[in-house]
Amino acid sequence: MKKLMLLVLLFCGSIIMAQEASFGIKGGLNYGATGEYNGHQEAAGDLSSNFTEDGENQRGFHVGIFSKFEIVGIFIQPELLYTSLNTEYSDFDYKLDKIDLPVLAGVNVLGPLNIKAGPSFQYVLSNELENTSLQIGDVENEISVGYQLGAGLELGRLGIDVRYEGAFQENNTFGEMATENNFTIDSRASQWILSASYAF
Repeated sequence: MKKLMLLVLLFCGSIIMAQEASFGIKGGLNYGATGEYNGHQEAAGDLSSNFTEDGENQRGFHVGIFSKFEIVGIFIQPELLYTSLNTEYSDFDYKLDKIDLPVLAGVNVLGPLNIKAGPSFQYVLSNELENTSLQIGDVENEISVGYQLGAGLELGRLGIDVRYEGAFQENNTFGEMATENNFTIDSRASQWILSASYAF
């Protein structure tokens, strides 16, 4: 909880530093998957082997608030978002709920079109397996850092954004199979994000 409060304070602090800032709400769809599922499987003749599986892309959603202010021709856009993701693996579905704090810098390039990029902080609220009896523990790091980059259109108070989010490094969560063989899932997502926003 202390780490979550740190993210909220970081968001609020970036707003306080701005002399003129706009505020708004946003939400939309996510399409992607969390990282690799690494496990161990038994084979015939007492043989065993390790395996790695990429998850199947699924739809998710996000909703939250944002602020935007300009500094010498460059705008800074911090956001505070609740995001829900679901990734399908061969043995189970992996559900992840998190708080995202992207802090993006951007420029207006042509009329209402802008481009932006920056770090995205992730705080994991919960992660669990569905459609299985397997158990899973907590992620290695409650807070991790990835990146976002994309483009947007501003049409008056309305905005539309398309972004890609990736990870700088893995943030594994550990589980245990019935055979007592451990497995891991990388909780950092690689995904496309489509958002609509409204500025007050």
